[in-house]
Amino acid sequence: MTRNLADAVESMEQLATVWRAMVLDRDPDADVRDLPGVAVRWADSRFAFWNCVTLTETGVGPDLLAERLGRAADVMRSKGRAGFLWVFEDLLDDGARAALPEAAGRAGLTLAFSGTGMAGDLLPLPEPTHPELTFVRVGTEERLRDYADLNSRAYGMPLEDGRDGLLGSTLWKKEVHAYLGLRDGVPVTCAGAVEADGRLFVALVATDPRWERRGYGEAVTRKALYEGARATGLTRATLHATAAGAPVYPRIGFVPNSPLHFFALEG
Repeated sequence: MTRNLADAVESMEQLATVWRAMVLDRDPDADVRDLPGVAVRWADSRFAFWNCVTLTETGVGPDLLAERLGRAADVMRSKGRAGFLWVFEDLLDDGARAALPEAAGRAGLTLAFSGTGMAGDLLPLPEPTHPELTFVRVGTEERLRDYADLNSRAYGMPLEDGRDGLLGSTLWKKEVHAYLGLRDGVPVTCAGAVEADGRLFVALVATDPRWERRGYGEAVTRKALYEGARATGLTRATLHATAAGAPVYPRIGFVPNSPLHFFALEG
């Protein structure tokens, strides 16, 4: 297996592992299935990131891609809430990559946004500081609401959508190393890190749009990783970054791997 392909497989498997836990945390009866070539991780939550399907095979060609996209779209149409199909580009062969935009359109899917998988053997990190921030771990429902609201603001969602995805979660208060960065006592940034198959996976990094470009997201991500590594002894970390957030993570030590595309149903 080539390095690029191995990295793409790692990135996809981390998604499938972490999202299984996140989705079942929301609803023990959530749709968590591994179909031929398609993993379903669907909470039917108002928080659209918890509604996910992803392609799982390697070396996918154009014909198989069309079949798998159709199956994924059918799953998505059967649900009550909107979500995303995640496609890791490096799992596809050259022909399927070229065919992806047209094949997605034929399946009734439209590109919502893109990003990249990232990973690195970068832990432990030095204890992080930021002159304008105080770090607080999420351990109460009030702090979890702060975390949810930061994600809603950062991703342009109604506050109730983020709260539907996180409030009441024991996993986020106990198992995820989830941290807020406070500026003068007000939450302005957040990041979480959770153990997954011998790695720390970074999830739901967000900064209030009014306080961007001050290094807050990088600082709180470093804090989540630092505390996660201290607790687990793990040395490798992974994440999935949007195009907007991607420039932050190489400064921490992450290396980009597979390009990643998020598709939604048309209309």
